[in-house]
Amino acid sequence: MKALLRSAILLALTATSNAALAAPAKDDTALGKRLFLRCTACHTVSAKAPGKVGPHLQGIVGRKSGSVAGFGYSPAMKGANIVWNEATLDKWLQRPQSVVPGTTMAFAGLTKPEERKALIAYLKKPTP
Repeated sequence: MKALLRSAILLALTATSNAALAAPAKDDTALGKRLFLRCTACHTVSAKAPGKVGPHLQGIVGRKSGSVAGFGYSPAMKGANIVWNEATLDKWLQRPQSVVPGTTMAFAGLTKPEERKALIAYLKKPTP
């Protein structure tokens, strides 16, 4: 009886493990790329692209706020003293005005955590 129970448990664990391994990984960057289309009126992901209303976002993760050379940031953003990482970007993308009151960025925010996560994953990808 014990051997039968052990076999059943092993079979269940193996089936579960194999199903998990066979499942395709969720590609957050593909969703992030689609979401970034909303941002392209003001931003690019390449420092080489022509300037827009907002700064380029290439290398945003790890960068200090208000630090892209030649871009005219608001006094609020210049004085924010934020280092952009996943946590700070998540808060920013949820509601920019709550992170940097007085920012000139005209964006209400993304309410869905999975969308913010996907957009951050896309922004973390190296730009070719």
